[in-house]
Amino acid sequence: MLGFITNNLATIIIGLILLGIILLVVRSIRRDKKAGKSCGSCKGCSGASICHSNKKVR
Repeated sequence: MLGFITNNLATIIIGLILLGIILLVVRSIRRDKKAGKSCGSCKGCSGASICHSNKKVR
């Protein structure tokens, strides 16, 4: 087991770094969604009707 870890240490470290980055991105997206922030422009977005279905249109 120790031999496997030492032989693949670089791969393990890179994998952990990528996992951390992915978790930070997901956390940021969830926080933005809870805060009601938009993902950008609704122009051409197929989910625009879902995002803004509860908002009143003037």
